[in-house]
Amino acid sequence: MLVEIRNYHYRPEALEIYRQWAREHALPFLKQQFDLVGFWIDNGLPAEILDTPLDHLGSANVTWILRWQDMEQRDKQMLQVFQSPEWEEIFARLPDGFENYLRREARFAEAL
Repeated sequence: MLVEIRNYHYRPEALEIYRQWAREHALPFLKQQFDLVGFWIDNGLPAEILDTPLDHLGSANVTWILRWQDMEQRDKQMLQVFQSPEWEEIFARLPDGFENYLRREARFAEAL
């Protein structure tokens, strides 16, 4: 088993619109399609950064975690879900689409 940690640096001035879109449209669909461990959006409290400073984007302000059996399952299911007409309709409801994404990251980890 592995987990995928998805971090997004979303344009801060558009984050409230993203929050509403995620709650109303994206999350209900994502919960049906994936083993979604959780989905978090910045709450406005300052990040605690120790040691090396971050780059100009700062900390990610959207994070979600998915659980997978393996990378083969992940690759297949991600492709099916994010190329589906249902997701295309949901994503079309997000104002400005990808324009407000400043950085998208996916990390993979295993449980200890």
